[in-house]
Amino acid sequence: MRNGKSINVKIATSKVVKALEAKLVQLRKDKANQKANEEKHAKALKAWNKEVGKLALAKISKAENLTARVCYNGMISVDFSLPKGCIKLPKEPENNLDTLNDWQYKEIVEEIENAVRILKMTDEEVVSTSTYNTIARYL
Repeated sequence: MRNGKSINVKIATSKVVKALEAKLVQLRKDKANQKANEEKHAKALKAWNKEVGKLALAKISKAENLTARVCYNGMISVDFSLPKGCIKLPKEPENNLDTLNDWQYKEIVEEIENAVRILKMTDEEVVSTSTYNTIARYL
């Protein structure tokens, strides 16, 4: 917080547990759909690249820094730059994927599950500031 001021609130333990459990459900759903979402984004990006390529090839006469080379496997690589504003780019597919690798996912799920277990065992009606600060990044 600015000027050293902090927020002083009391949050019911039951509300925090409910929010953490909802986060677990969302994490599991996102992880289950991650591969399909990544494939969908890759497909959209490939189509976008082809569209940009078609637009760029139509303006190749304005190309700057043109380089061509034959790769070791026989593929031909051609790179060039076009001046700013030379073509109107279509909207690039958004990458809204919040991907976690397997160890990150496992670690986060374990931390949330542990927090839920501990919070369910407490007799405290509100969550302490230190506990809240520890779990706030998941909420």
